[in-house]
Amino acid sequence: MAMVALIASCENPKTENKTVEKPLAPSREYYQLKIYTFDTDDQVLVTDNYLKDAYLPGLKKLGINSIGVFKPRPEAEDTVKRTYVLVPYSSLNQMLIIEENLLKDQSYQAAGRDYINASYDNPPYRRIESIVLRAFEDMAALQTPELDGPREDRIYELRSYESPTEKYYWNKVDMFNAGGEVKLFDRLEFNAVFYGEVISGPDMPNLMYMTTFANQENRDTHWKAFGEAPEWKELIAMPKYEHNVSHAVIIFLYPTEYSDY
Repeated sequence: MAMVALIASCENPKTENKTVEKPLAPSREYYQLKIYTFDTDDQVLVTDNYLKDAYLPGLKKLGINSIGVFKPRPEAEDTVKRTYVLVPYSSLNQMLIIEENLLKDQSYQAAGRDYINASYDNPPYRRIESIVLRAFEDMAALQTPELDGPREDRIYELRSYESPTEKYYWNKVDMFNAGGEVKLFDRLEFNAVFYGEVISGPDMPNLMYMTTFANQENRDTHWKAFGEAPEWKELIAMPKYEHNVSHAVIIFLYPTEYSDY
C-alpha cells in the first residue's frame, strides 16, 4: 500500500514540474557607424558620389536597407569636414562579409570606380573611423523616423555617453533599459533611430544613441520636457545610478538628400 501511495503521489498533477515557455525576445540588430573625415571638397564630392551611386545601392541589393548618411550641422569651432554613415545588420557575420560580397558586384564596381580606384596620392578621404554597436534590449531594431520639412533644417542628434569603468557603463545601459529612459524618450516622442552598446570603438566604455527632430526649436522643446519629466527626476535621484557618465559628446547632424531617412 505504501508503494501504491508513493506512485499515486508522484503522478498527482499538482506535484508535477511544468515548464513554462517564455516568448522569445526580438533579435537585436548590430550597427556600423562609419565616420569619414576629409581634407578637401573634392574628397567630399568623390565619396558622396560613391555612397549615393555605389555603396547604398550595393547594400540594398544584398538586402540591407534603412541606411542613414549624415553631415554635421555647421559649427564655427569645428571646421573638419565629415560624413557619417549608419548601416544596420542582422548579425556580426553579415557585417564581416559585406565588403567581400560588394566586390563581387560588377555594377557596384562600375558606379564606384572613382572612389574604389583612387590613386595612393589622391585618396577620397583622410581616414575612416568605424564604430560597431549592438542594439539595446528595449529597442532591438533601428527605427526610421518620419519628419516633415526641409532636410537641412532637421536635427539628428547623435549622443555618446562615456563611463569611467565597464561596471558604470553597464549601469548606464541598465538605466536606459530597466530604468526606463528608453520608455521616457518614447513617451515624449523623441523619434529615436537607435540605441546601441558600443562593442568596438575609440571611446569605450560608451553607449551611443540618435534622436531626431524637425528643427532646432523642436529639439529644444523636447529636451526641456525631458528635463522636467517626473520619471527623469525620479531616475536621477536614485543612488544606484550615480556617476555612470563621465563625459558626454553631442553631435548635431542633418540627412543628405540620398539618405534613407
